[in-house]
Amino acid sequence: MIDRSKKLPALFYENGTGVKPVREWILELGNSDRHTIGKDIQKVEFGWPIGRPHCAPLGDGLWEVRSSLGGNRIARVIFCMGDGYMVLLHAFIKKTQKTPQHDIDLAIKRKREVM
Repeated sequence: MIDRSKKLPALFYENGTGVKPVREWILELGNSDRHTIGKDIQKVEFGWPIGRPHCAPLGDGLWEVRSSLGGNRIARVIFCMGDGYMVLLHAFIKKTQKTPQHDIDLAIKRKREVM
């Protein structure tokens, strides 16, 4: 029998004014990119624990969902884990080999707000 339950449901980080930056970022993307990133988040939700190439640890309790988009673009959604769920903290199109420190710092700041 196939287990069709989410092992690590995703929640969006929400700032003090009710804005969900990752959700808004995803909604600004084209249909194909939204679909790809959504499917990759689902792979983590249903397949946790899951490793590369879909998910990788960043340290400091942060993880990234890794997505390959059309046009040789790479997207990352950084998340942390709560008690049985994942919190999507920050998302961006990756333009360098190494994840920029300012993106990690922003995710750490948001993680501190929710944990």
